[in-house]
Amino acid sequence: MSFTIIVTRDFDQMSAVAAGVVEDDLRARLAEQDEYVLGLATGSSPTGLYKHLAKAFNSGRIEAGRVRSFNLDEYVGLPGENAQQRALHPQSYSWFMVSQLFGLLNPPLRETSVPWGTLVDQDELVAALAARPDWVEQRGTDRGVALSISPDARGVLGTVRDEILAAYERKIAAAGGIDLQVVGVGGRGHVAFHESGIPFEGSRVMLVRLDDDTVANAVADGHFARATDSPRYAISMGAELVHEARSVLLLASGRRKTRPIEEAVLGPITPDVPISYGQRYAAEGGVLTYVLDETAAAGLLARAEEVRALGHELRDVRDEPCTRVSDLPFHPGAGGQVC
Repeated sequence: MSFTIIVTRDFDQMSAVAAGVVEDDLRARLAEQDEYVLGLATGSSPTGLYKHLAKAFNSGRIEAGRVRSFNLDEYVGLPGENAQQRALHPQSYSWFMVSQLFGLLNPPLRETSVPWGTLVDQDELVAALAARPDWVEQRGTDRGVALSISPDARGVLGTVRDEILAAYERKIAAAGGIDLQVVGVGGRGHVAFHESGIPFEGSRVMLVRLDDDTVANAVADGHFARATDSPRYAISMGAELVHEARSVLLLASGRRKTRPIEEAVLGPITPDVPISYGQRYAAEGGVLTYVLDETAAAGLLARAEEVRALGHELRDVRDEPCTRVSDLPFHPGAGGQVC
């Protein structure tokens, strides 16, 4: 089954179009069900989207009290004497969500959840990994790997397995699964902290040792002064779990995203480009939409005939001052415009 690729002029138009997709889906589903479960991402790509959503929630166009959210990932190893200090660290994803969305809402969402990476003390984790390597299987073919913890593990590792990883997945399931998941894409095609080379099979909520490239990008983006300041581990939803959402909305802007976007759409389905899992998801009936600025979309625009030959809809809205929400691919007929 095909998916939809919407090409926009720039970050602002990308954000507005994406907001229309999310708001349209929220309205349609909340007309049919009591609650909505929204999957959220961090990073620069969704920040504009979140400003639009805050306005929609605060104006009452969407009932915030009927929406629960789950985030994709969180660092392990931020500075702090305890979990509270780590959660309030300015580079934690928990703090990012407060500053970019949660703290802007009045009334707030019914409930928000970010993976519980700040509960883990990195020094204790590293010591436990060194003490019992037999309790851990490294899954991955590159520098970033998922650490699969044995059922026999006890102590810190058993707690991470049961109370951090498995518990987060259980909480998503108890909420009924995610209705729409917002994702970005990393420079090597990773989704959340599902790093390049980590297998798709069994990629649920994972403990990940981060790729050197991921750490380097965090430094280049100004999040940390140097690589030694950056956490080396994270808790992350994997591509398999991400794509159990009923709809997936991928945002990408800028030159660093051009190549992985092209590979994800036109290349093979491979763990080397984790976001390529979207091809499998769409083929199995999932509703997948890309909203890209023209720089991120450059590779696809240059190969537009190949994109369309695969059955994908490639919609160029760069010249449109406004895009009708009802023209977008989720639930036609909800009406409204985003400009």
